Amino acid sequence: MSLLLGVDVGTSSTKGVLVRPDGAVVARAQVAHDVSSPHPGWFEHDPEGVWWSDFLHVIGELAAAADAPVAGLAVSGIGPCLLPADDREPLRPAILYGVDSRATREIAELDEALGSDAIVERCGSRLTTQAVGPKMLWLQRHEPQVWERTRRFFMASSYLVHRLTGAYVLDHHSASQCTPLYDARTHEWIPEWAERIAPGLELPQLHWSDEVVGTVTDAAARAAGLPAGVPVTAGTIDAWAEAESVGVRATGDVMVMYGTTMFIVGLVEQPIASAQLWGTAGLRPGVSCAAAGMATSGSATGWVRDLVGSDYDTLTGEAKQVPAGSGGLLMLPYLAGERTPLFDDRARGLVLGLTLDHGRAHLYRASLEGVACGVRHNLAAMRDSGVAVERLVAVGGGTTGGLWIQIVSDVTGLAQDVPRETIGASYGDAMLAATATGAASVDEVAAWNPILRSVTPDVTARAVYDELYDLYIGAYRDNAGAMHRLAALGPGRAGAERTSGSSARAGS
Repeated sequence: MSLLLGVDVGTSSTKGVLVRPDGAVVARAQVAHDVSSPHPGWFEHDPEGVWWSDFLHVIGELAAAADAPVAGLAVSGIGPCLLPADDREPLRPAILYGVDSRATREIAELDEALGSDAIVERCGSRLTTQAVGPKMLWLQRHEPQVWERTRRFFMASSYLVHRLTGAYVLDHHSASQCTPLYDARTHEWIPEWAERIAPGLELPQLHWSDEVVGTVTDAAARAAGLPAGVPVTAGTIDAWAEAESVGVRATGDVMVMYGTTMFIVGLVEQPIASAQLWGTAGLRPGVSCAAAGMATSGSATGWVRDLVGSDYDTLTGEAKQVPAGSGGLLMLPYLAGERTPLFDDRARGLVLGLTLDHGRAHLYRASLEGVACGVRHNLAAMRDSGVAVERLVAVGGGTTGGLWIQIVSDVTGLAQDVPRETIGASYGDAMLAATATGAASVDEVAAWNPILRSVTPDVTARAVYDELYDLYIGAYRDNAGAMHRLAALGPGRAGAERTSGSSARAGS
């Protein structure tokens, strides 16, 4: 019997899993890492010290547990990212996804030059801090010596694929988040826009995530302790591998990923063009997605944990004793700006209703309820964009412990299915490796991760949470101007040189 390997590079840790063709987990491995924030609004990863080093660490642990040949390997990672490279080596740390807000000026310039409506129509999404194109312009403007040497660009998954196989490729889904370089309807690069934004850059060859794009080279085999010749798939961005891991494969299925950030992925029949969401390609031909993401979720609850000097288990136990509504406390969790549906990098966190009677349990529960209101806001935006929201499936570290996932069901009024395996993207990677190599069929893989339970909303909390949600929407509307003025004063400067590695288990 053969084995499948899946490895995912997350924001704060890299996880791997070794799986049999029937879905049984043989071994797991994980290593934590930090995110560098050298300036306010900048978030970066070291491709060698984090992506490749973590991969080798995780693979080393998993390979030691292998009791059969490895039939295939798939990787995923945070994205969309921008790692500039020459023909062989990275030239600087990777600029991360939407939490990195350095390219706001370039976003405005591209909207003016190309037309914001034309970008949405052709690419499926508006230009935001999530997009790769503006960050390429930022690099040209602010680090011209780096850009002059740049010939290629990578994301976390495509960089690992390159190190393993030598192939310069990118999966269609990741490419669809390189706005405005990729046409979401034709599934091709847009040559005239690419030449305008990234002149002279060699764009990677496009593949679907379940396609084998190469095999492990002799050099990579020696470094990783793997046999040479193991097939490697094209890879993808982590949230989509997570959706794969929990069986989000049918129209109307929606994944809710509980991690350092919150991510929501829904499947649609036809590509969507939305100014509130990200319209993207799926992992396979004929599949499109509508996606939403919050800039902070587990990182917001982690901020509260660190602020009050406690731990998650203690805070969760205390917060369970606080009634719905946190004793009249409301938190907007915009501690790193906000992504969908606001697309406001200058949004700021807000705690409203504080009194001398409130303690750390109220504040912690308010952070969980604030994130849950953000989930409800994004699901409403999905419906407004014509996306069916018929079944929620939960995944990620925040599904453990019970309180956070229950609050999200209570606030949204929707049940959530919880599968047997919630380890996330690395398990989805193993699924892609299995189908790509023929180790298991699509139908067989679909049976790997059955639903074990459903979390149903507490109807007695509905009235409180309906009112809280109305206040949540109004609080941003009424305070956005003040947030923007405060942002201009230099938010985060006191901690600009720190690094952060919040646990994806936050808020469990």
